[in-house]
Amino acid sequence: MFTMFKNTLLFSASVTVSNCLLCAMGGYAFARIEFRGRKLLFVLILMTMMIPFQIIMIPLYILEHMIGILDTFWGLILPRLTWPFAIYLMRSFFISLPKNLEEAGRIDGASEYRIFWQIMLPLCKAAMITVGIMTFTNNWNDLVYPLLLTNSVTMRTLSAGLAMFVGQRIIEYGATLAASMISLIPLLAAFLFMQKYFVKGIALSGMKI
Repeated sequence: MFTMFKNTLLFSASVTVSNCLLCAMGGYAFARIEFRGRKLLFVLILMTMMIPFQIIMIPLYILEHMIGILDTFWGLILPRLTWPFAIYLMRSFFISLPKNLEEAGRIDGASEYRIFWQIMLPLCKAAMITVGIMTFTNNWNDLVYPLLLTNSVTMRTLSAGLAMFVGQRIIEYGATLAASMISLIPLLAAFLFMQKYFVKGIALSGMKI
């Protein structure tokens, strides 16, 4: 149980951090930086949200097996470094911010890199927390994805590990319920402490799209 809890925490935390940073960069690029094919590329990214996981699960398994990262943390983390919905959410939030902030930074001689990290990114704390909570929750509770990409018991996550308590003719109700309660504690703690930022991020990101 401790190993599964550690695996789930490492997997969910790594994916959450990467989503917050990379999706913030992507959202800022689509909202503020003019480049050729920006709208088309953004539409293509949104279209990936319409593809069910069941369609790509077999090609993903074969690809990870071919490059040798199956049943590893890299195999779990790499396919989920970014999330199209998080890019959409961050883009909507950046669009709602006034452009005067960026123009003031450029007048002072700041580069685009510095404008993003020191001016724009601190202002989107609520949106990043929203993305973090949603990403952490989705990956913490995911069952099919880690069950597909992990084979050994030492690499199982909590959701995949709970399936081991359910047999063909017997169900360990006591162990299953106890493990389920333990798995809920981090999610409840994260949401209770970050609830006001979560509501604020959802509200502000829908002001202007």
